[in-house]
Amino acid sequence: MPAVLFLMGPTAAGKTAAAVELADEFPFEIVSVDSALVYRGLDIGTAKPGSDVLSRAPHRLVDIADPMEAYSAGRFRRDALCAAAEIRADGRVPLLVGGTLLYFRAYAHGLANLPQSDPAVRAEIDTEAAGSGWPAMHSELAVVDPKAAARIHPNDAQRIQRALEVYRVTGQALSDLHRAAARSHARETIYRVAWCPPRETLYENCEKRLNYMIENGFLDELRQLHGRGDLDTGHPAVRAVGYRQFWDHLEGKISFEEAAGQALIATRRLVKRQLTWLRAEPGVVWIDPLSRTARNRLNQLARRVVRASLG
Repeated sequence: MPAVLFLMGPTAAGKTAAAVELADEFPFEIVSVDSALVYRGLDIGTAKPGSDVLSRAPHRLVDIADPMEAYSAGRFRRDALCAAAEIRADGRVPLLVGGTLLYFRAYAHGLANLPQSDPAVRAEIDTEAAGSGWPAMHSELAVVDPKAAARIHPNDAQRIQRALEVYRVTGQALSDLHRAAARSHARETIYRVAWCPPRETLYENCEKRLNYMIENGFLDELRQLHGRGDLDTGHPAVRAVGYRQFWDHLEGKISFEEAAGQALIATRRLVKRQLTWLRAEPGVVWIDPLSRTARNRLNQLARRVVRASLG
């Protein structure tokens, strides 16, 4: 079977730089695995690679959706499998890079056949959450779907809402549907790397990245999105880490200092969730990019993937 390399890791781990170097040295082509980079106009706040990087190492699945759209794991899987097939047809090897671990899992294992979004049920859940709070809704989820609740943070409104919605619409737990569904696994040999410095370094990088974003026009970018008039915090693009907090600031709900503090907390929580997902992934090779052997270890694995794919 053809091979594919997953270069996974939490936010601010340096995955893009590592991937670009691999693409320079080996016949890889990068496929972005990021639920925010798909959106046009979300550039500074997502640390989207600049035109210089993209011209040097093109990334697939970047800037492919309008912020009004609800890009999903299912759509990602279809897009990524198509991109991988095109890359192989060009005699190259897919290199999937990013931090949206749900998308990596969707690519590798497929997705259960879940019901479409039900606006009435979602509105009902939102109303209940407005009264009792998302941690209380998470407690409800823990009763009907304890396995899903164990994976979802009590403040992760989007995922709590979806899991409860699925249960209320189908009467079945989301985790049961995933387990029982006949999944369409990727017909590839998958090599997984977790590119991950120590947590303290990640937290420092997150703070540096946030400061860099603010100093380089993030609020101007957000004002442009806000000024469209057709977006709100109900759209997944606006709920991206950093965007949601400063959106509330633009609407006068919180101060700039509160938005910055909440954005940093949300980013650190994202890092913790990403690390939890990574530890649950099978066959992952963990590499600390700060170690002296990091580059050699990654290159050795890259050669193995290329040989498996191209001979």
